[in-house]
Parts: sequence; structure tokens; C-alpha cells
Amino acid sequence: MAKALVIVESPAKSKTLEKFLGKDYEVEASMGHVIDLPRTGMGVDIENNFTPKYSVLPDKKKTLAKLKKDSKDKKDIYLATDPDREGEAISWHLAGELGKGKNVYRVEFHEITKDAVQEAFKHPREIQINLVNAQQARRILDRVVGYSVSPLLWKKVGRGLSAGRVQSVALRLIVEREREIRAFKPEEYWSVEADLIAPRDKKKFRANLEKIDNAKAEIKNKDQADSAIKEIEKEKFIVSQVKDTKKKKYPYAPFTTSKLQQAAFNKLHFSAYKTMMVAQALYEGLEVGEEGRVGLITYMRTDSVKVSKESQEQAKKYITKKFGKDYVPSQFNVYKSKKRAQEAHEAIRPTSVLKEPQAIKEYLDENQFKLYDLIWKEFVASQMSPAELKTTSADINSGKYLFRASGTTVLFDGFMKVYFEEKEEETLLPDLQVNDELKLIELIPGQHFTKPPARYTEASLVKVLEEKGIGRPSTYAPIIYTITVRNYVKREGSSLAPTELGEAVTDLIVASFPKIFDVEFTAAMEDELDLIEEGKIEWVTVLKDFYKPFSEALENAKVEMKSLKKEVETLEEKCPECGKNLVIKWGRSGKFISCSDFPKCRYARSITSGVKCPQEGCGGELVSRRSKRGFFYGCTNYPKCRYITKRLPNPEGEKDSKEAA
Repeated sequence: MAKALVIVESPAKSKTLEKFLGKDYEVEASMGHVIDLPRTGMGVDIENNFTPKYSVLPDKKKTLAKLKKDSKDKKDIYLATDPDREGEAISWHLAGELGKGKNVYRVEFHEITKDAVQEAFKHPREIQINLVNAQQARRILDRVVGYSVSPLLWKKVGRGLSAGRVQSVALRLIVEREREIRAFKPEEYWSVEADLIAPRDKKKFRANLEKIDNAKAEIKNKDQADSAIKEIEKEKFIVSQVKDTKKKKYPYAPFTTSKLQQAAFNKLHFSAYKTMMVAQALYEGLEVGEEGRVGLITYMRTDSVKVSKESQEQAKKYITKKFGKDYVPSQFNVYKSKKRAQEAHEAIRPTSVLKEPQAIKEYLDENQFKLYDLIWKEFVASQMSPAELKTTSADINSGKYLFRASGTTVLFDGFMKVYFEEKEEETLLPDLQVNDELKLIELIPGQHFTKPPARYTEASLVKVLEEKGIGRPSTYAPIIYTITVRNYVKREGSSLAPTELGEAVTDLIVASFPKIFDVEFTAAMEDELDLIEEGKIEWVTVLKDFYKPFSEALENAKVEMKSLKKEVETLEEKCPECGKNLVIKWGRSGKFISCSDFPKCRYARSITSGVKCPQEGCGGELVSRRSKRGFFYGCTNYPKCRYITKRLPNPEGEKDSKEAA
């Protein structure tokens, strides 16, 4: 019979630990939080120092009952939940329920390997109450804001809407960017390129017009471009300067959570949510051949770029054997974390560089392999020597016009041996010397327009959230998921665009709570949560300081916030069920058409796009709809007509892809 009970968060993690700990330990999973704030109601006694009213979650009563039964005959209980604030809070709640008369230990490890787990169990610690308090403060802050502002939106817009302390700031960033794009006025400009041939090796290359009369070339329209080309065609092309510059290109740091999410989005087209789900499986452990179940990466929620000396030593031996000693730096590479980084964990890295991606590919599914390969390469490259590059630039005079050409040669590939990007490819110039006269093949004018700032993608949104100190590594994916599923944001290609509802909600809450949903204020709150964790400030003090101005703004908003429910637009169209006028109203999914005699008449429908369904003989119109996969357009005659499309058909009659419902 097992002598001790070990509690982790997930069954996958428990299976991995069982293998490492042996028969003296029984390992069970709590399946996340067992005790939390109630799922209905505020659950916080604001008047009594923000005392949380914790209770056993309804769907976890059986789980807790089993854990109590399993712990009955055990003297020792080891709490091995995740090594972060959330995990610490879960352990604290479990200790309160199971720890009476028992020896309760908290164990912390950042990778699920035999050595790491066994070492952690040799050095258990007590639960760190400051970590718990930081988690409690965040949870209560979010609950107070959400359960105060959301009901206000129900009254002013429609039931089912929500507002979150951090998610609303992320939404605000997306809305403000969209309005920057709309307000942007493009300006025309032209470029001129020259295709030239070198005199000795007769190789063709391209140069760009850089200066006119020693000033930056600014050509604003076609007439100016044509005029410049006529003048240039009369001139000779003489090389005035050739300059070689050697530089070192250093590897990137191993992944933090945000950098992993950005890289996985840009390279693998993974959403932040998908990235974290796949990373969780790699961390908790998978069956890898004869070795059995083992964790393949370190803990995936981190803002630190530091790694252990042991992992660096292992990487050094691997790189030396695989590529040679020149690929190993004389000293280990050291990387600097972001300003607000907590650095409680290591960076995300493989638990062993000896587990090459290709060698274990057969044990991973497609997504697991892709993400593991990305993490493995980033870490190995981070421990390698810098690449050495030579950049050659040539200035070419053509009368008062100066052209410039450049090329790059890789002298030593260094870390690029492992982590190579297309933009790092060589671009060679031919043999050029000062006073060489070049032969002109062609002058190529190009019309351009200045571009507005790009819409946020998941990657760029995560990047800006991290840079501005909004949220923490564990919150980026849930933030994006929430604002999307709430119909505040829609995906258009790889971009995130606000819906009409998202813009309306943002305007309402920013007008009523300009400070609470301010970027800098939200970042400052994160700093205060860090101070709670460090034991430098009391969590109740932080809540009190926050609540006083918030409650005042809330009371004012109840009176002053504009009600979109009252903004009803009457249509000339009559209700097909009762004959009364139809109206456009606001609801939880945005604007919709309803009968003016509601609730007596409950006729309602979505607003169509105004585009007829292209299905022959249908006669319906296309309407915007949303599923778990995102937004799409479907026919109003569904289910009789099952035409759907991701984009509206071209009004000129261009064929559009049709997908089965």
C-alpha cells in the first residue's frame, strides 16, 4: 500500500509522476481548481476586507470526496500542482481540505523528468502564502470588475455580454488600432530601381535610387518619376564607393511564453490557445518508446529567459559533437529578461537536447512534433556561437542621382546551422571597384502608397500586451479566446478585427471607466500584484485602493452610461408574423432585426449582408454568422439551402469557393 498521496492537476501529469515515484506514492489529479469563488454571484464580501466566499465547485465534489478518501490512510500529502500562483492557490485550498492531522508538503519542479521530480521530492517546502495572496488579489479584482460592469452592459446593450479587467483593455487596443486604420490617408510615392551589369564578370544586379542632390530621394508622383528617369538615362553609372562591413549576428534567447506564442503563430499558424494546449501535453509527458512516459519540455508559462547550468552543459556537449567546437561560444550565452519579468521559472526548453525532434517524431502527433521542433531548435541555437556576416554596399553615381546596391555573404553560419530564416539568405553583389562604369539594362519605376498600421494578429497582440505589461504569460491565450468567443472580435484571415458590438462596448466602458480600462493603469496593477507576491504590500490594501475610485465610477455609470437598447431604428418593412413595423436593436451578438411589438411578437432575424445567395434558384441572402471556427456567411434559407462561405462573393460575378455546411 502506498505511504503518501501526491496530488497534481491533470491525469496526464499523474501518469508521468507515477512512473518516477514508485509504489510508495499514490498519485491523483485534482483536475484544476477544486475550490474557488462561486460560479454565480460576486462571491466576495467587499465590506469585510474583500473576504472571498470560497466553495467547492459543483462539478468537483466527487473529485474532492475521492481525494479525501485516498488521503485517509496517508500521513504524508505532497502537493505537486503547477509551479505558479495558480498552482500555489490550488495547493493551498487542497491543504485546507485534506491537511488536518497530516504532514503536508509542497513540491515544485519545472520539468517532468525522473531526476527533476525525485530531486523536488527530496526538498519539499511549505506553501508560500504571498504567492497565494497575489493569486487571490487578481482573482478578486477580476471578479469585482466583471460582476459589476457586466450586469451594466446587460442593461445598456444586451444580456450575456461581459467585461473583464484585462480583456477589455486588450479589446480597446484592437478597437483603437482599427480606428487608426480607418483614419489613415495614404500618400503616393515612387521608387526607381536600376538593373545594371558589372564590367568584369558581366553579372546583373539591381540598385535602388537613394539620393537626389545629396538629399533623400523623394518622388511623389508619376510625372516626377518620369522626369527623373529621362535625366538618369542620359547619365553614366559610375561606382563611387564600395564598402565591406563585417558583423556578428547573435542567436535569439530561448522562448518565453509570449515569444513561443508569437513564433508558433508566425511559423506554424497556431493560435495562442492551440499553442498552450499542445505545449501543456509536451510538458506533462508523452510515451516515448522504451523510455516510457516523460516530459519533453520545461514549464510553458514563464517570462524568464534563464536556463539551468546543467542544460547549458548538455547543449555544449551536443553542439560540439554534432557541429564542432567552433559552434560553441567560449562562454555560455546570457540573455536579459524583460523589465517586468518575474523569472520564477526557466525559459521554455527541451528537457533533454539529446531527444532530437526527428528521433522522437513517431511518438508525437503532427502538432506536437511541430511545436517541439520549434522549441528544440530555438534552445539549441540560443547556446551556439554567433553567425559572422559580411555586408557589401556599393554607391553608384548617375549625375545628381545616387543609387545603392548591397549584398550579404555568410562567412560563418554559427547558430544559423540550426535556426535558419529565409531573410538571412545570402544576396551576393558582383565584383565591383571604385570608378567602374556599369551598363544600364533598364530603369524600373514603382508606384507605392504609404500603408496604415497593420491590424493586430494574435502574435502582434501578444507582443504588445507583454511590452505594455498587460496580463501575464498564463493570461494571453485566455484573453484572446474570450474576446473572440464573446463576439467582440472576429478573425479576418490572420488578423483580429473588432465587431460592431466590440466597438460599441469599448466606447461605453472607456467613457464610463477611463482609468480602470486604461493601459498604463492596468500595467501598474500587474506591478502591484508582483509586490504582493514579494511580500512588500498587503493584498487587501491593493484591493481597497482600487475599489474606492472604481465604485464611484460604477455608480456614475449606472446613471450616465448611454443605453444602446433605447437606440432603436424603425424600418419600413413589416413583421411577417404580426404586421407591425420591424426595428433594428442591439443584443448580445450585435445589431439584429426584431418586431417592434416584442415581447408579444418574438419574430427576429439577423441583419443580412445585402448580397444574394449565389446558389441557383435559392433567392435567399447571405448573413454573417459565427461558429467555434470563427465568422462565416450563411444563407437565410438554411437548412433548405446550406451554402456558406468565408467571404462574400464578388459582386461582379467572380466565382467564390463554396463549402458544405
